[in-house]
Amino acid sequence: MSSESPHPDYGETWVYESIVGALPGIHLPTWAALAIQLVVFEVAVVAMAWYYDVWNAAIAATAVVFVATIGSIEMLRISTLIRRIDVPPTYRALLFSSNMEVVLSVLAYIAMLTHLFVFDPQTREVPLVTTLFGEEPPVLVVYLTLLILWDVSYRIGTGWWASVTGLWRSLRFRFDPETARVFQRADLETWGFGVLQLVLVPFVLNQPVLLAALIAHVVAVTVVTAVSVTLLQVRSRKAGVTRS
Repeated sequence: MSSESPHPDYGETWVYESIVGALPGIHLPTWAALAIQLVVFEVAVVAMAWYYDVWNAAIAATAVVFVATIGSIEMLRISTLIRRIDVPPTYRALLFSSNMEVVLSVLAYIAMLTHLFVFDPQTREVPLVTTLFGEEPPVLVVYLTLLILWDVSYRIGTGWWASVTGLWRSLRFRFDPETARVFQRADLETWGFGVLQLVLVPFVLNQPVLLAALIAHVVAVTVVTAVSVTLLQVRSRKAGVTRS
């Protein structure tokens, strides 16, 4: 087992962890940071819905806020599991220091915006944005919506990257059974967050592209995780652990 500090150095964390730990003069326990994230977003959603009378949007936004908050919890649980053990340096660098989760998140976010503001208006008589916010969407409501969508996009991107690097790790290295079990648990946490996103299905049933993308994403994470977990089980051994 690794004896690393519970407060990893910057550059060895996901961007979300760095932001939470970088607030000057503020040292919040994990539960408090998560509670603030949930309460601030949800209070803003309810306040906007009440003031502008866009309760349809509020219901969908609440579901997205819930998914994003669980995503934050899972990110911290996964990183805690990984840092508990002695991991290959190349895997640690890929997972935490490459910032590839940000790249994937940006791609997902841009795809979402392109669909909402270009593809959907061109292919539907009443676009989703109009259905949720009316003919003249309030500026503050749209701002909050885009912020919440980025929040969940970042967690989805992190889930993608955690699953991909997990598969690479399971293919590249052999581990003793105890270490393999920790990695399996981390992989299953990633898979669990992917499956949780299915709670958004009711809100995209009338959006074939978004529905297909959501289902494909969950299926992909499931397949990748299943292969990784299986490889860990098959290839784990008591001695001769390979490191790079």
